[in-house]
Amino acid sequence: LLMLVPLLYACAAALVTGGATGAAVAYDRRTTGTVIEDESIELRAVKAIYADKELNEQTHLNVTSYNTIVLVSGEAPDEELRNRAIEIIRNLPKVTHVHNEIKIAAPSSMVSRSSDTLITTKVKTKVMTLKNFDGTRVKVVTENGVVYLMGLLTREEADIATDAARQVGGVQKVVKLFEYVK
Repeated sequence: LLMLVPLLYACAAALVTGGATGAAVAYDRRTTGTVIEDESIELRAVKAIYADKELNEQTHLNVTSYNTIVLVSGEAPDEELRNRAIEIIRNLPKVTHVHNEIKIAAPSSMVSRSSDTLITTKVKTKVMTLKNFDGTRVKVVTENGVVYLMGLLTREEADIATDAARQVGGVQKVVKLFEYVK
């Protein structure tokens, strides 16, 4: 019986996590199909980059899809590899637009990436704790201290999220990639 206790906790954790994901989808302005499509675009992009030996070994790329609009951030050592990555992603099924934020530079260090992860967490926390604001509608990506914000928001909501992100320590710049709704 004692051996079953950890399994019960794991099941409870999975239930809570699944419930939180379901709640996030319930408040998302994207359709459930679009949420799934965004995940599929990201997976296909990672697979395509991994399949290209030069891209996989010489670049550091992050691909984020929101409402089939894709943000590609990171670093590539030259223009040819940057353009190749963008072309691969642009040609993936269902991608409607690509924001090219790949810098020509050596791949970032693990220290820089860890700092970006911390900034992303701080921005998400800040946005999620705003009063009268649904922070689940904002996707946050950080690359070299630059925070990219994506989502389907009204202009007022976008301004609130942007102002909140700008208040977080370590943020160098905020780039708004929102789609505006009425």
